[in-house]
Amino acid sequence: MGRAGGGPAKLLRPDMSQRLDCSGGIAVSGGMDRDPTDMLNRLEAVILERRVADPALSYVAKLFAKGRPKIAQKLGEEAVETVIAAIADDRDAVASEAADLLFHLAVLLADCDLGFADVLAVLEAREGKSGIAEKASRPAD
Repeated sequence: MGRAGGGPAKLLRPDMSQRLDCSGGIAVSGGMDRDPTDMLNRLEAVILERRVADPALSYVAKLFAKGRPKIAQKLGEEAVETVIAAIADDRDAVASEAADLLFHLAVLLADCDLGFADVLAVLEAREGKSGIAEKASRPAD
């Protein structure tokens, strides 16, 4: 499983032992007792494997073939759809659109040679800090 930078994938839990069959879809048997990072690990693994698949057969490969601008556009579209569902107070649609948003975020992160572990590391570094103080400590744009 390669990455754009050639290094190993940074999964949320490096002890992940389950590999997915990338010829089919992602099946989720859910429940609140499961660690949600397991699903994100599996999602990242599938994205990293499918990015080199035939774009005619894989939506992920098709996105990567179109490049970062298209991936970013799709992420933006999903964000807007999530906002619209939230404003409409449609919980089911918010959950569905948020899943699409996370999927497209995972694709964009992979294209940037990043993963959810990188994002969580930033969140962890910010933990316990006031949002206002943390933002003020960032370099000016």
